[in-house]
Amino acid sequence: MVVFDLLAITASFGIVSKIYMGTVGLLASYQPGLLFLPIYITIAAYNGSYSLKSLTDWRHASTKVVISILISSALLNFLLFFAKMNADFSRVIFVAGALVSFVVLTAFRAAFTRWLTGLWGPNAVNNLVIHAGGPRFHLPHSYHVDAEVHGLRPDIDDPDALDRLAKYLRNMDRVLISSSREHRLAWSEVLKGSGLQGEVVDQNVRDLGALGVVHHDDVNISSLTVSVGHLGIRARASKRLFDLALTSIALLLLSPVMLVVALAIKLEDRGPVIFKQRRMGRGNQFFDIYKFRSMRQADANGDRSASKDDDRITMVGRFIRRTSIDELPQLFNVLKGDMSLVGPRPHAIGSKAGNRLFWEVDRKYWQRHGLRPGITGLAQVRGYRGATENEADLAKRLMADLEYGRDWSMWLDIKILFATATVLVHERAF
Repeated sequence: MVVFDLLAITASFGIVSKIYMGTVGLLASYQPGLLFLPIYITIAAYNGSYSLKSLTDWRHASTKVVISILISSALLNFLLFFAKMNADFSRVIFVAGALVSFVVLTAFRAAFTRWLTGLWGPNAVNNLVIHAGGPRFHLPHSYHVDAEVHGLRPDIDDPDALDRLAKYLRNMDRVLISSSREHRLAWSEVLKGSGLQGEVVDQNVRDLGALGVVHHDDVNISSLTVSVGHLGIRARASKRLFDLALTSIALLLLSPVMLVVALAIKLEDRGPVIFKQRRMGRGNQFFDIYKFRSMRQADANGDRSASKDDDRITMVGRFIRRTSIDELPQLFNVLKGDMSLVGPRPHAIGSKAGNRLFWEVDRKYWQRHGLRPGITGLAQVRGYRGATENEADLAKRLMADLEYGRDWSMWLDIKILFATATVLVHERAF
């Protein structure tokens, strides 16, 4: 790829010069290309244009080419401006040469990756899986051997055994060993001398959901990292500032509506205006969520989900639930820091999917509490709201909540807030 890029860029500028000026002289044609080449190759080398993924994924490779050309062009023009050399060569040749280079380089990558994957398959590295008494599995596009059948042993006291194993590891890039627990240490000692990326399979690590390993050398122990904060300190600070700014504006603009709703609730049955219910928030900590009261009978734990023809709902309550106005007091939860404008919706403790409590349906349920709960969320804008009549209803919400935590960005919060406006009135809001 590097050699082709060098030749293609040089040829592109030369052809453009020949067509535009009728010459292929050094100053007229090759000077822009020669100035552009080293910058492009440097940028391309650092941004992954020549990575293993670029060998098998033409879209990835083409994207990297585009980025490299744009950055190189901008940087070259910046340098030429300060060197006062802009007038020394044709801008037409430079722009056209860069465009022709882009077309040629991307076309080459599309053809090259297709040829390469047809020859090697979609994997650009050689993987070897040695089954040595551990759980058996099939890793696609990899070599698989049985240690017992092929006479492979991790015996560091037997040079012949090590030599035999080395012959199998030759030309491999990555080796996975699936062995019994008592032999994992021996296999790991052998792999450390192989000069390859060696991995020992441990299903317990999978079950724990380990994210990495931390070595505590001062006390001579190692630990598995099983959780990290969903958001870094900058992300948490920006999200909190965003919440405070929008919540303050919302309370100011919506205060007349909230006063009218409060008065209507009070006049209907003289009962309390605000309904408080214990929910579970960030870090699995309880907090009291605020809502406009919409029912005659309070349900502290949410053991009974609201239904479409629920006889507990008041006349005012039916309207404010249908329009989601009953959720407005949660803006005060946001100010207090119990909630965020966007996040996984906090569920009542007694909520059930079918006949089972939420956390009894899926062990991953608690993972959604890594973020502050939200007034709205990804699940809500996708239509997953209302009663959870069966376990599938919860599964859809949980999948959306975990996706939100994994893919969070400020832009995602903004998109969800805009999308919320389209689902304020919803057929499942009862």
